[in-house]
Amino acid sequence: MEKKQNSGTRLNKYIANAGICSRREADKLIAAGEIKVNGEVLKEMGYKVARKDKVEYKGKVIQGEYKVYVLLNKPKGFICTVSDDRGRKTVMDLVGNATDERIYPVGRLDRNTTGLLLFTNDGELTEKLTHPKYEVKKIYHAILDKDLKSQDLAALRQGFELEDGDIKADQANYVDGQGKNEIGLEIHSGRNRIVRRMFEHLGYEVTKLDRVLFASLTKKDLPRGQWRHLHPDEVRMLKNFI
Repeated sequence: MEKKQNSGTRLNKYIANAGICSRREADKLIAAGEIKVNGEVLKEMGYKVARKDKVEYKGKVIQGEYKVYVLLNKPKGFICTVSDDRGRKTVMDLVGNATDERIYPVGRLDRNTTGLLLFTNDGELTEKLTHPKYEVKKIYHAILDKDLKSQDLAALRQGFELEDGDIKADQANYVDGQGKNEIGLEIHSGRNRIVRRMFEHLGYEVTKLDRVLFASLTKKDLPRGQWRHLHPDEVRMLKNFI
């Protein structure tokens, strides 16, 4: 097979990630000619597997993508897309050195919203975290341009109709120790700009919006603009959560 260089995953790591064996044992399988890449036996230890490559062991295609889970405390001014043709800053600029795997944001926060944003290459988990039927909990801290009237706080809890359907907060309260323009809002809807639109409907402008909880994840010990990998226990909790 013609040698080539790419930015993929080393073959032994790819095999190990597939759960076939350890990396050391994978080296032995490669050396023994037990591994095929794109239909040909490959004994090159340093070969890097590209996404389009087909890797086989004992006649079966193996999937070696390592599942990655990265949590970001998003700052203001970044958009939630993988790339932007207008040259704007994206959240991918902030997590670019987190992993060699291709990860994607789970859902979106608008450009001016800060707080928790999860990235992963786990498609099954992403689908569950973003599907309305799972009602994944999110908590936001909203600061408004003026004090929220008590009747409007009640309206958030009771619900009302927007142009794309009915909506209500699971919980809505004034933030303890702060002015009545600071509201804690728990919601499970993932509709576009839903928190801002809820307040706009009631006649308020959201001047700051921060997501402080997503599913079972919090911002504890995660400064603004920083990321960290999820602990295995957190991943298990997320999967059990839904």
